[in-house]
Amino acid sequence: MFRILVVDDDKNTRLLLKAVLQAENYTVFTAENGENALAVMDQEHIDLVVLDIMMPKMDGYTFTKTLRETNNNLPILMISAKQLPEDKHKGFLVGTDDYMTKPLDEEEMLLRIKALLRRAQIASEHKLTVGDVVLDYDALTVTRGGEVQELPQKEFLLLYKLLSYPGKIFTRIQLMDEIWGADSDTGWETVTVHIGRLRRRFEDWNEFEIVSVRGLGYKAIKKI
Repeated sequence: MFRILVVDDDKNTRLLLKAVLQAENYTVFTAENGENALAVMDQEHIDLVVLDIMMPKMDGYTFTKTLRETNNNLPILMISAKQLPEDKHKGFLVGTDDYMTKPLDEEEMLLRIKALLRRAQIASEHKLTVGDVVLDYDALTVTRGGEVQELPQKEFLLLYKLLSYPGKIFTRIQLMDEIWGADSDTGWETVTVHIGRLRRRFEDWNEFEIVSVRGLGYKAIKKI
């Protein structure tokens, strides 16, 4: 399931776009400006951003430029009431992948999103590569050479999350909320149990390591 971040300072627009995208089985996160969007991306794996231009604190142009300056190639679809050619030109110059003007044609927006995901090779692959190791999100498998391990869903999602943000520390509560859900009755201790299982599975693999950070949580380290 692909994860889309909707960034718009208008609450009604955020709610509308969220409903439209969820109806297509996307997981949707929202933010009211560029600064909040960066904070969301720091905590969540995002596959594509739907982005307004005119917002307080950090507008869409600045947000896009900030991502591109850090070599982040996340697909971005700008949506704006600005219809002049120079506005679109500026959007493409700072690094957006596509541009639509309001009022939106919802069906066209969904088609453009699918095209962007295909172009980014996310829709067809949805894979994470660490050296010779490939994590296949759809098959829940971890492959290295001819060796294939099919993981239980929670173990796979936990490993995928950590390796998507190498070096970033995640608390047990953060991992619990995202992978098991904030409403889960399962205690955070289950994260420790699953981390232990992952370590035993991959203890002989040199490409990565899951490290405990005392008093904080866990992080993955790429070793290639």
